[in-house]
Amino acid sequence: MYAVIQTGGKQYRVSEGTILKVEKLEAEVGAQLSLDQVLMMSDENGNVKIGDPLLNGASVKVKVLEQGKNKKILVYKYKKRKNYHKKQGHRQPFTKIMVEKIEG
Repeated sequence: MYAVIQTGGKQYRVSEGTILKVEKLEAEVGAQLSLDQVLMMSDENGNVKIGDPLLNGASVKVKVLEQGKNKKILVYKYKKRKNYHKKQGHRQPFTKIMVEKIEG
């Protein structure tokens, strides 16, 4: 059984027990969340339901494991022969979640 969910502008294929990092969600560590933007589901028998664009009544229950920031990426800009250079760093916040149950 699996589902395709959408969160943070990205789509993820998940099944029960899947652990993944998604864009930051406003929730405490240990909190239970329900993600209701389910695009597609498949049950144990292989029957597939496809939403238009979302499935009505389908949801995925997740548990928040961690809040944090990813590794730093460096952005370096420069223009040759103009004595211009700029170095900037960025750390994207994330939420690590574990899928507990797929309902639908």
